Amino acid sequence: MALKITRNKAAPLPGRCPLSECMKLLGGAWTPNVIWYLSGGARRFNELRVDIPGISAKMLTTRLRELEHKGVVQREVRPTSPPSVEYSLTDLGQDLVPAILAIVDVGHRLKNRDQCSATS
Repeated sequence: MALKITRNKAAPLPGRCPLSECMKLLGGAWTPNVIWYLSGGARRFNELRVDIPGISAKMLTTRLRELEHKGVVQREVRPTSPPSVEYSLTDLGQDLVPAILAIVDVGHRLKNRDQCSATS
């Protein structure tokens, strides 16, 4: 006997799903890390590589270009000798920081829960 499919009680979202739109920005590997470290202020490429151990130069370049294209990160060439480039968050990028912080908070709770379970 087949189970009856019940209606979802959540209100339908008009047009494109806002959650999906946000996850398009945050979904890439290393993306939340890049946004997180830029939330502290403008950083140069090599500073970000130090901040995010394990990320390759190619991956960092890819993420920075994607985030710049999506309007999350701003790239500014500084008129120094030799020229340097700084990356910073746009207003949209700053809007994503509380969401990342909320995810980090849940991660801490999950980690603590797992540690308590392991010692019991």
